[in-house]
Amino acid sequence: MEITLKPVKAKRISDQVFEQLREHIYRGQLKPGEQLMPERELSEAMGVSRTTIRNAINRLVFMGLLEQKQGKGTFVSAPDFMKTNPLALAMDAGEASVEDLLEVRMGLESHAAALAAQRATEKDIGFLEESVGEMQKEVKSGRLGTEADVSFHMAISYASKNPAQIQVMKNFSDFLFFAIRESRVQLYEEPAQIEKILEQHTQILKAIKSRDPRKAYEAMHQHIRFVIDFIKRA
Repeated sequence: MEITLKPVKAKRISDQVFEQLREHIYRGQLKPGEQLMPERELSEAMGVSRTTIRNAINRLVFMGLLEQKQGKGTFVSAPDFMKTNPLALAMDAGEASVEDLLEVRMGLESHAAALAAQRATEKDIGFLEESVGEMQKEVKSGRLGTEADVSFHMAISYASKNPAQIQVMKNFSDFLFFAIRESRVQLYEEPAQIEKILEQHTQILKAIKSRDPRKAYEAMHQHIRFVIDFIKRA
């Protein structure tokens, strides 16, 4: 059988800029509502032309990850669950509940935690520690800490070094934000439960740092099981 092969092209610089900015958004390093630095500063920091920066930003705007406000600048968009995510639409139609979605996360993320325990780099560990620290500060200030929670779970997916795992989590990052926010709103009605959640995240982190896949899997499984059980009672 004859096939047509095309020359392999090097990845364009604008694609690399786009992917780097997108990863910062998915990881939660650029948070919803946060303003992006001006094109000139991005150009200098990344060593590329302003046109390259502009092209990458335009793609992110088209995807809905960034929004440009006239006379103010470019900002990270807040997730628009109902417009962009079919699973959120299914929830709105009564076809799926937060509990249903947590059950999906249980299998997906428990396995990711086990892989992260085997494959996480020191940089990955740093992202996880930063997210846990941010959660602790947010909770002490009386806020939900949703962005830091999402960043923690996204960081575990990146640490798994499994491209399929990462891609699934990227595609459902807004939905993950939605599910975590909904469960945290209910958990805040019983403040003692929030402390348990923080401790569970700490245990997941410890298991990953100690390179123990079994403990990491169990810690993540128990964490999501705890949230499911709480929501059932609530």
